[in-house]
Amino acid sequence: MTEDKPGKTHEEWISKVVEEVLEPELPILDPHHHLWLDEGHTGWPYTINDFHMDTGSGHNIVGTVFLECHAEYRQDGPIHLQSVGEIEFVAEIAEASVASQGAEIKAIQGNADVSLGAAVEEVLEAHETAGRGRFRGVRYITAKDDHPPLAGYANAAMDDPLYLEGVRRVGALGYTYDMMVYHPQLSEIADVARSCPDTPIVLDHLGGILGTGPYKDRRDEILEYWKTQMADIASCGNVFLKLGGIGMPMMGFRWDKRDRPASSLELAEAWTDPIQYAIEVFGADRCMFESNFPVDKRGVGYVPLWNSFKLIAAGCSAEEKRDLFHNTAARAYRLPLLT
Repeated sequence: MTEDKPGKTHEEWISKVVEEVLEPELPILDPHHHLWLDEGHTGWPYTINDFHMDTGSGHNIVGTVFLECHAEYRQDGPIHLQSVGEIEFVAEIAEASVASQGAEIKAIQGNADVSLGAAVEEVLEAHETAGRGRFRGVRYITAKDDHPPLAGYANAAMDDPLYLEGVRRVGALGYTYDMMVYHPQLSEIADVARSCPDTPIVLDHLGGILGTGPYKDRRDEILEYWKTQMADIASCGNVFLKLGGIGMPMMGFRWDKRDRPASSLELAEAWTDPIQYAIEVFGADRCMFESNFPVDKRGVGYVPLWNSFKLIAAGCSAEEKRDLFHNTAARAYRLPLLT
């Protein structure tokens, strides 16, 4: 049970699965990771040094995108601007990462309350100033469920007119909007995308396929519903999909409860079907593999995780792999493409 194994002890648990890196030359832009100085969402700190230990473990990580995680907020000033502290914190680390020989944080997705409507522009402008050229957009988590451990944040409903106006403003200013929901909410995603057609939207973690609490032992039923919703969402050309989150306990495979973390083969066996379906309906040019570290590190190490993605994508063409592992993320977050 790794919740009780923070820090060094968790690293010892992760190190029980050692794998040779597959396709070590394949360039990877990791489009989703976090950093925090306290216990964060895992029970242990995760600093840039910790992240560089992971990104430097064998895969060819040529850049990364930081995703907001409510870290290092300002402790005073207007509430709607306190999240600017996280951008300041990461932007400074990102600049230092250039000289460190570790993977560079090339883009930052911050947090902004889009339910402010048009007033969210003030927050976006502050983020832009704080981001030192790396700010690319925001995430405002709307994931929520009646099951208490999945309650999520008390954020605005996705059909709230102010929420939709805020999402439109994100796109109007040239930014990207990340969404995190749970699969029972997926029917709302296409409505948001169609209401905000000029906003690039990135749907995180395969749309949040739940497998715990009331969703335990219902995987076949849930995946059938999920596939229907994914096909509808994929019809919205402004939506990208992140293929990941597969190490999180909420996804139903409690790798964190075992004596050993997941291997790449175990992950590929569990997730090949839904991920390949997602690639089929969205196209590789709108799908991107993500680490979601260190949240996914509760169940799997960095090398086995990316190995599993390479196993799942083994049948893809070289161009499709460039998209899945780099170029789709680069398009979504306005970074240089590989040719």
